Amino acid sequence: CNLTGWWENDLGSKMQVFKVGNDGSFSGEYHTAVSSAKKPIQPSPLNGSQHLDEDGQCTFGFTVNWKKFSDSTAVFVGQCFNGDDGKEILHTSWLLREKVDSEPDDWKATR
Repeated sequence: CNLTGWWENDLGSKMQVFKVGNDGSFSGEYHTAVSSAKKPIQPSPLNGSQHLDEDGQCTFGFTVNWKKFSDSTAVFVGQCFNGDDGKEILHTSWLLREKVDSEPDDWKATR
């Protein structure tokens, strides 16, 4: 699986991976289509790592820092699959950590 290029999810968010290095490291931008932030959405930097393997159905993970419009950070983990039509498909799960004002509010900070 080659992560380099543009990817789009079911909600219309887009990710651009600039280049995957020989060690599997990559960077890019995430263009989210959904946000609860009060500021306008802006493209946000991402950094990640891909496990390079023989069958091409690799695992990967990346972090997105929403610093341009929000006080939150998200981490994604996933795997690339080769579909029956030959098209590469990414399946991911994510955690989002929002900033809270105090430790007692910690319980509601991660989705």
